[in-house]
Amino acid sequence: MTALPRLLTLLAAAAVLAPAAQAGALVRDLGQGLVYYRVHELPQDLPSTPITGRPGACILDLRFAKAGEGEAATLRAWVKFNVSTHTPIFVLENAATASSLLAALPGNGPPGLIVLAPEGARTAPDIAVRVTAEGDRRAYDALESGAPVESLLRDFPDKPRIDEAYLEKEHISDSDAPDVPTDKALPPRPQVDAVLQRAVQLHRGLVALKRV
Repeated sequence: MTALPRLLTLLAAAAVLAPAAQAGALVRDLGQGLVYYRVHELPQDLPSTPITGRPGACILDLRFAKAGEGEAATLRAWVKFNVSTHTPIFVLENAATASSLLAALPGNGPPGLIVLAPEGARTAPDIAVRVTAEGDRRAYDALESGAPVESLLRDFPDKPRIDEAYLEKEHISDSDAPDVPTDKALPPRPQVDAVLQRAVQLHRGLVALKRV
């Protein structure tokens, strides 16, 4: 079977499986035309395509996802059909992603496909994010437990900042600057999904550059 007929066959299979995905997949609208899909297991979580056409820019979270060889090939066909430089797909992977999916969607793929994973995850991403396996798991589980996705994208918003104005006012050199300008106790650091956050930041950067 040549490449084109095989691709069409896989896409036809994806179309048949899409209604099941609507019931099981975790989907979130991240704003500015970006949609988040979390795949737990294929084929039931195969992302669905809107009736109006292709899904546009999206994040495909394959961390801890399970899939056989055939299902991974179907997802790869879905990605190849929908990805472009104007409709990027950000794929999130980690060491617990099924080997079939890691093989189907490695880094250095077609234009518009950007693969992200934690550093040292034994994968081959385009971008390695500095986060421990434990931190990645906690952030992943937070959304599963009902945390608003927006809360996982924040940095440390209430952390007191040492900026140039403060240093000049207090006549303090950069090397002598304290970590915190007051004695006020720092609030608990919020749970942040570093891998998801990086994907969203990349998308926002492309939006600002009018690339998407």
